[in-house]
Amino acid sequence: MRSSIVVAVAAIIVSIMALATIGCGSGQQTDPRQTVIALFGAMEKDDKAALTRILDLAELMQTINEDYALQTDSPRTFTNPQQILDDLTGDGKTKQTWFSLQRIINKAEIHGDVATVEVTFVDKERSRGYMTRFGLHKKNDKWRIYSFSMMNE
Repeated sequence: MRSSIVVAVAAIIVSIMALATIGCGSGQQTDPRQTVIALFGAMEKDDKAALTRILDLAELMQTINEDYALQTDSPRTFTNPQQILDDLTGDGKTKQTWFSLQRIINKAEIHGDVATVEVTFVDKERSRGYMTRFGLHKKNDKWRIYSFSMMNE
């Protein structure tokens, strides 16, 4: 009898801990800024698998009129997702450019399942800032980045 009470109490404690863990994990998905922070972390580690979970690669491939590497003369066009992943990792142009600048993750604006996060890239040597607005939308209850738009300075 006593052992069945101990087992029941242990089961209740484990259930409460599991619910608390699930609650904490889903709390991060309410803030799209955390997704942008995770993007930079995955880029730093050259973690292409994590990037595929953070990015909406199909949407990013639709960007044709602007280049999110910031310091290019003409926009590049990516014809497959692997090219985007290569660009954001290793010696990719965007990774090299973004990581040569100070990155400031500003405020997020959320409108239902769509959000924007302002990111400022600061070139201290040239005393210049590049304002971007990362577009995110929810897919399967997770924020995914679908655009890196330049803003007018």
